[in-house]
Amino acid sequence: MASSRAILAMGLLAAVLSPALSKRSFISMPADVSSPVTLANGLSYGYHANSCPQLQDIVWPIVESAVLGEVAIAAGLLRIFFHDCFPQGCDASVLLTGPNSERDLPPNQTLQPRAMQLIEDVRVKVHAACGATVSCADIIALATRDAVFVVRAHVGRCSCTVQQKHLPTSLAKEPMQAGESEMFYFYDLPLGRFDSLEPANSSAVFDLPQSTADANTLINVFKSRNLEPIDLVALSGAHTVGKAQCSSFNNRFSEDADFARRLAANCSSDPNRLQDLDVETPIVLDNQYFKNLMEGKGVFTSDQVLISDGRTDWAVKGLAENKYWFYSQFRDSLVKLSQYQPGGNVGEIRRNSCFTPNGQSIPATAGDEGFAASA
Repeated sequence: MASSRAILAMGLLAAVLSPALSKRSFISMPADVSSPVTLANGLSYGYHANSCPQLQDIVWPIVESAVLGEVAIAAGLLRIFFHDCFPQGCDASVLLTGPNSERDLPPNQTLQPRAMQLIEDVRVKVHAACGATVSCADIIALATRDAVFVVRAHVGRCSCTVQQKHLPTSLAKEPMQAGESEMFYFYDLPLGRFDSLEPANSSAVFDLPQSTADANTLINVFKSRNLEPIDLVALSGAHTVGKAQCSSFNNRFSEDADFARRLAANCSSDPNRLQDLDVETPIVLDNQYFKNLMEGKGVFTSDQVLISDGRTDWAVKGLAENKYWFYSQFRDSLVKLSQYQPGGNVGEIRRNSCFTPNGQSIPATAGDEGFAASA
C-alpha cells in the first residue's frame, strides 16, 4: 500500500509542481495521497482560504530565511512539532510557559528556544495581516512543513526549476547525471486546529519515545497514537537532520562495536559536543539515515533497534532503497500525526502570544538562547 502511494505520488509530481512556488500556490493532493486517514474533526484543506488567504505567503519567507541561515532550525521545528502532537494532539500546548509547563519536564527541556521564538514571530506577522484567525498549532504545522521543504532542497537535489528561485547561488543544484530525476514537493496540510488552554498531562508527555527505548516499547507507544510501524520508521527519519547531546546516547558506550566506540571517543574528548544524528549527510533531509542504520551507524538505541526487529526492519530496508518512498511516507506520516486528537479539536486561538493562553500576562521571551539538541 505504501509503495503504491509512492508510485502514485510520483505520477502526480508534474501537476503539483506546476504552480510557481514563489507565489505559494498550493494544490490539495488527493485524499489517498496527501491524507492517508479521514480528516480529523474540524480540519480541512483550505481552512483559512477566506479568513487569511495570504497565510502561506506570510509563513514561507520567514521560515525559509531562518532555515537557510541555520539548518538546525529545521530540526528544532520538527522536534517541537512531534513533541507537541504526540502527548495530546497538535494544540501548541508544548509552547505554554508558567505552572505545569510541558517545557519544564525532562523530555522537553532541550527543545530549541530559537525555533519556538520563530513560531511566535510568524504568529505576530500572520495576526497583523489577518487578525487572530490562525492558531499557533496551525502555525507550528505550517512552519514545520516549510522547513522540511527548505532542508530537503538545501543541497539542490531537485529537478524543479521554480524551487531554485528560492536558493542562493551557493546552494544551487549541481548538474544531474543523464536520466537522474529527484523531486520533492510541498505537501498540503489540513488546518483548523485550536490552541489548548492548558499543558498536556505529564504522564502523556512522558509517553514521548526515549532515545534508549527498545523496539517493542516504540511500536506500542506509536500504536497508542494510531500510528503503525511504518509511521514509526518514517518519522524516525527526521533524525536525518539535527544533533544530540552525548548524555542522550551514553548508554551505547559500552557496546562492543566500532561505531559505538567512535561515539564514546568523540564524547570523551568533549562531553559537551553535539553529535550529528546522521553521520553522513547531517544537513540534508534524505534517506541516508536508513542506510546508516543498515550499517550499524544509528546514534540512538531507538534508531538502531529499528533494523533488528522484524516488525520494522522491512521498512528501514525499503526506505533506504527507495528515496521517493521515504519522501512520500515521511509526508504521509507527518500529516497522519498532525491529526491525532484524543480529546477532540477544542480550545482557542491565542491572540497575544503563543506562550500564554488568552487573558494571561505575556512572557518576554521563549526561553534561554542556549543551543538545544534536536534529537
